[in-house]
Amino acid sequence: MGSDGGGPEERTGAGPAGGGALSGLRIADFSRVLAGPYATMLLADLGAEVIKVERPGTGDETRQWRPPADERGTSTYFLGVNRNKRSVAVDLATEAGRERARALIAGSDVLVENFRPGTMERLGLGHAELRGRHPRLVYCSISGFGTGGGAALPGYDLLVQAVGGLMSVTGEPGGEPTKTGVALVDVITGLHAALGIMAALRHRDATGEGQRVEVSLLGSLLSAMVNQASGYAVAGVVPGRMGNAHPSIAPYETFPTADRPLALAVGNDTQFAALAEALGVPHLAADDRFCTNPGRVAHRAELAGLLGERLRTAGADHWSAVLLAAGVPAGPVNTLDEAFAFAHRLGLPGIVTVPGAGAESSRQVANPIALSASPPTYRLPPPALGEHTEEILGRPDPGAQGSQAP
Repeated sequence: MGSDGGGPEERTGAGPAGGGALSGLRIADFSRVLAGPYATMLLADLGAEVIKVERPGTGDETRQWRPPADERGTSTYFLGVNRNKRSVAVDLATEAGRERARALIAGSDVLVENFRPGTMERLGLGHAELRGRHPRLVYCSISGFGTGGGAALPGYDLLVQAVGGLMSVTGEPGGEPTKTGVALVDVITGLHAALGIMAALRHRDATGEGQRVEVSLLGSLLSAMVNQASGYAVAGVVPGRMGNAHPSIAPYETFPTADRPLALAVGNDTQFAALAEALGVPHLAADDRFCTNPGRVAHRAELAGLLGERLRTAGADHWSAVLLAAGVPAGPVNTLDEAFAFAHRLGLPGIVTVPGAGAESSRQVANPIALSASPPTYRLPPPALGEHTEEILGRPDPGAQGSQAP
């Protein structure tokens, strides 16, 4: 895979007994789709035992989100965020199922859920009800728009990208507002959830007390819009769409070359002088319009035209090599296979092989966190629906032949 003709780096994970920084921590995971499962997978990679609680018969919605699928017909969407977990099928619509859930929670350190606000309370599994019996429990709730006025709103990534302002700054000037190519808000929220859980566990280590962790998709997005959000909060600036250009830095965008686009990320005047020299137009660095970043931002269009003339004379790979050698941040716009090949050439773990049953294995995208003493481990492939129900809960759920949504 990739432009270098070789496959991405593959590393075999530790076996089922593999430890980790969070070894000994048990998480009862009632979440599904992306934000919650991504958070719990990161924690599972670091050693936590994660028990995924799923609806009998259908399970996590992403099990049905295909194509693409693996050779067994399993959704790659589901596979991408559910390794290192065991699955139990529990019918929360029945009292027997809820009792089984309570038994699981009783032996857990952390509970993660992303039902619509109020659902867990109606099931008798809300934080207020559980904290009296389990004062050390860390209870993480993920919602779309919080538990106040937005509690009834459906928390879908596309919807949050739209109403949260991300689409308003994504796309070409004057063009259609555009979503990102992945459900980025869900991923960012999952990261915030994992961080919140770790902070709550640290507090529990110090005090013996658990607590509730709440994160929302909208709140996570507004925080993650960083400079754009700060520009509005501090200066009242409402940004618009600028394509691949940056509102405060130039040249910091993509440029056409003789074959494919090239990204230039020039962050200071020294880098710009090196860029001008490498392109054979050193006089641009002394031009009053371009010698400082504010000037380059003010004359962005003129600068882009002058740089584009030079960059169109050769291909993106040529310019990338020339500019990187000159200390200028630059690189071609890669396809995903080229991106994995690039990571492989740099020695970064792109693809890992997770051991499965017998000779089976699951190719997975590596956890990006490197720890020198307790690195991530890849112990279990993503589970089949209810695969571990009997092992963990002792007997099949009486409602496992089908149930209604909670």
